[in-house]
Amino acid sequence: MTGLPLHHVALAVESLETAVPLYESITGSGSSPIETLATQGVRVTFIGHQLELIEPLEEDSGVGRFLARNGPGLHHIAFTSADLQADLERLAAEGYERIDPVPRPGAFGHRVAFLHPRSTGRVLVELVEEHGVTPP
Repeated sequence: MTGLPLHHVALAVESLETAVPLYESITGSGSSPIETLATQGVRVTFIGHQLELIEPLEEDSGVGRFLARNGPGLHHIAFTSADLQADLERLAAEGYERIDPVPRPGAFGHRVAFLHPRSTGRVLVELVEEHGVTPP
């Protein structure tokens, strides 16, 4: 078995309009268009290819509760999967707890699924199977 390569790191932020200029300045990279993922309760943008900024749509969403508990900062890390369903099944068989037993739609038309932090060293892990477009 080969490992899954890093896809991106996601930061929860209170405001994309405030955070985007900060991270564009630090990285020297531009941001992708902001996308609203209503089913996940967030607005997202990527700075370059590997930094995702996520803003909650509502205070009582998952990311909204995360910000209330922890403040802005690291929300999750994501790894690239060529076959998301197969990787989910393999990881479940290895004892990882799936939040998503089947993939769901993510940003840019990608398919995503999350592993629960209880089984991943207290870090939320996302698996990403790319479809559609890749952020600039």
